Amino acid sequence: MRNKRSAETMIRLLGNARYEVLPTASTEDKVLEHLPRERTITVTASPGKGLEATLDLAERLTGHGYAVVPHLAARMISGRTELGEIADRLTGKGITRVFVPGGDAEPAGDYQDALGVLEDLAALGRPFAHVGITGYPETHPKIADDLTVQSMWDKRRYATHIVSNLTFDPAVVRDWLHRLRARGVATPLLLGMPGPVDRTKLVAMAGRIGVGESTRFLVKHRGTLARLASPGGFTGERFLEKCAPALGEPGSLVEGLHVFTFNQIAETEAWRTDLLDRLRR
Repeated sequence: MRNKRSAETMIRLLGNARYEVLPTASTEDKVLEHLPRERTITVTASPGKGLEATLDLAERLTGHGYAVVPHLAARMISGRTELGEIADRLTGKGITRVFVPGGDAEPAGDYQDALGVLEDLAALGRPFAHVGITGYPETHPKIADDLTVQSMWDKRRYATHIVSNLTFDPAVVRDWLHRLRARGVATPLLLGMPGPVDRTKLVAMAGRIGVGESTRFLVKHRGTLARLASPGGFTGERFLEKCAPALGEPGSLVEGLHVFTFNQIAETEAWRTDLLDRLRR
């Protein structure tokens, strides 16, 4: 039986859930059809499509009245001049939030990681009011644990919040959150988690983003696919319920959810609203 405090924590986090989408041709229509204007949307940066697809979709969704967070993948930006142009373009459209990951692409210029972009945004006068960075509850496949710890410490001065990368283990979330706060990192956190995913639809969606990009997508997320598709496997409700005690602790500073929709936008919103309705009964 779920206790009252856990239910209250889940309600609070689900009420402050933002959705990550990929910039495909159908994304704008899906968002308009299924998401209310108060839902915040983040737009990923795809090496195959380039940053233009991300910026264009972010601008169009902003024009429809959504709060939008484009991903400015560091390795896809050539240097401070291009970064300044991007900042001017986005702020000129009223976009005040960005998310700055390192990205999976080969470096296009000066930036090897997110820190360089964050430092240059500060030098450009901090044009964005909200700047997110990635946190890694589990070992990163390409970065040693001690480097991720140091990176978090270095980037905290430039970020307004941390978005945790995917994990399926509530104990990992709890322990990582405790370590983070014990090290003195007081940056607010959004918990990264997958929404409900239909494996067949996900594979079909991957096929629409280009052959090379689809391969990267499926390789990157094949563990996620297996966990979400297995009978009796991962469910967002059970995951949130098990995480709730740690997420609701005083000083945890967990403000909301960052939901990886894999462009299953209608299904994700239906899941969120249904769970909220049941929690509030």
